[in-house]
Amino acid sequence: MFIRTESFKDFIRFYPVVSTIIAIQVVIWLMMYLDLPFGGYIYYWGRGFNLMIDQGEYWRHVTPIFIHSPAGIMHVLFNSFSLVLFGPALEQMLGKIKFLLVYFISGIIGNLFTYYLEPDPYYIHVGASGAIYGLFGLYIYMVFLRKDLIDQANAKLVSTITIIGLVMTFLSTDINIYAHLFGFIGGLALGPLALINVRPFSLSRNRRKPRNDGSVQFDPNRWNKKRYRYKHIIRPVIIGAIAILVILGLVAQLF
Repeated sequence: MFIRTESFKDFIRFYPVVSTIIAIQVVIWLMMYLDLPFGGYIYYWGRGFNLMIDQGEYWRHVTPIFIHSPAGIMHVLFNSFSLVLFGPALEQMLGKIKFLLVYFISGIIGNLFTYYLEPDPYYIHVGASGAIYGLFGLYIYMVFLRKDLIDQANAKLVSTITIIGLVMTFLSTDINIYAHLFGFIGGLALGPLALINVRPFSLSRNRRKPRNDGSVQFDPNRWNKKRYRYKHIIRPVIIGAIAILVILGLVAQLF
């Protein structure tokens, strides 16, 4: 569920929404980091800024989801890596439209509560963390109330990552606590609606169905099928993914 065995090309083909979101936020970050034309303009007009929202610039509840600080390379890498790991399963399970709705509604909820609860009118915030924590919230809803959609091993993994993330939210400085916390709550609250008529994630649904025309067909996935037999590598990969996420999260606080 959280182990990526697809090639780069197949990842884009199977999970176009996740791929597009990652591409947009990385391209925007690069434009700002390299000080390319419109990079500064995007940051200036897209960042969350309470004072400007007070003056009617309500789009700032949405645009920060795509923007990361030019100096925050670890922030954009951490959020992109989180999407690569945890976004694909939900995109397949929910479908493109519902996945987008959960992602953006969670991010917007986090930004709205940041605006209403943060007393500093000059408070500025950017980042997709609220939307990503919304995905974690949806997974936690599965862990407790839709156990048919997630197996025990993956439930433990996503629960551990979520707990670590929430703890770090309150222990670290320069973190938008409201976006993380209320993005998570938003994803949790969307669970009953988002998971209606949803099937568990399955790698087999990503594979091309062979044509049944009586001819001998070449199976492009025959080597991939052999790859899945090596179950002994699954545990080390999962542990490694957790370690990388934790390390990236800790290092991100230094930037």
